[in-house]
Amino acid sequence: MPRRHLKKRPMAVKDMTRIAVAGYGLVGKRHVDVLHRFSDLSVAAVVEPNEQRRTAAAQLGIPVFPTLSQMLDQTAPDGVVLATPTPLHVEQGLTCVARGCPILIEKPIGVRAIDAYGLIESADRSGVPLLVGHHRRYNGIVQSAKQALDGGEIGEIRSIQATCWLYKPDHYFETAPWRKRKGAGPISVNLVHDIDLLRYFCGEVSTVQAVVAPTFRGFENENLAAAILTFGSGAVATISVSDSIAAPWSWELTARENPAYPVTDESCYLIGGSAGSLSLPDLRLWRHAAEPDWWTPISADSLEYRDEDPLCMQMAHFSRVIKRLEPPLVSGVEGIRSLEVVEAVAASANTGGTITLDDPQGTGVARMPDALRSRGQP
Repeated sequence: MPRRHLKKRPMAVKDMTRIAVAGYGLVGKRHVDVLHRFSDLSVAAVVEPNEQRRTAAAQLGIPVFPTLSQMLDQTAPDGVVLATPTPLHVEQGLTCVARGCPILIEKPIGVRAIDAYGLIESADRSGVPLLVGHHRRYNGIVQSAKQALDGGEIGEIRSIQATCWLYKPDHYFETAPWRKRKGAGPISVNLVHDIDLLRYFCGEVSTVQAVVAPTFRGFENENLAAAILTFGSGAVATISVSDSIAAPWSWELTARENPAYPVTDESCYLIGGSAGSLSLPDLRLWRHAAEPDWWTPISADSLEYRDEDPLCMQMAHFSRVIKRLEPPLVSGVEGIRSLEVVEAVAASANTGGTITLDDPQGTGVARMPDALRSRGQP
């Protein structure tokens, strides 16, 4: 199905929503490209400390600044996309909140959930909208799957198998040394996406058991992990992530979401239920002809979906969040909930024990204050 983008129409300058992008790396460049596809959105500025990247952005006619504070002082955008390294998210998010500037902050919201609580509380207290960039929730494949699962098409969800295997070459790390540091491994950078979708499909995670293999690259972070997640519903998920396995089974190589990646016809999620099963991202719904029975024929139908760039859909939503027309689809609280599970994976791997998210005392995993969890985002 061909991908459809928003059509441009003439727009008066006063009607434009001006959005700045902090970070002009792999993700930041994609956000700038997305903004150029809209007629009612514009790139207010780019923030980038690297001189070479600033030059590249300036060649597109975009105002560039070396620091976030300088940009906010001189440009006063309507909103900011924080596509900077994860360790900078909380500090930069607080800077934006202090200026009253709405934020779309790339996932994960921070390195540690406990650091992000203050950001969410500050944004909530100041009435500044904050959206977390779990963009896969906007994907038509995900929306179609969510509708089918909520509609009982596979019955009660019993189990999920999720795989995120890919190989990141050496130059990926050399061009951005922060990717070698603790908190920038595939658990937080890649697995957080998958965990967010599993939460979206199945609800909240109750317990986590995990193992991590020592890195062979000599970095601070891991390059292989596996986990068993149990959900409040009783469903159980097994998930494996690695950035050092050459394989076709990852969302990046199966969902056709980012043209930078080659495309395979494989699936990376298998969702099993009492009445059928669903694979993603191919959206094949498997059911027996009559009642579930392993001695009777089973066949698959392919579900339909809207094929639109999820980054475009997310940016359009962010524009409406800025204007206070919609609440954030993925609030700061939602972002922290997914990060808590990521932290539980790391903590379980370190201790060799089971982490209970409802009772994290003594586990090394912080838990969001109940008042903040129930309050959510404005």
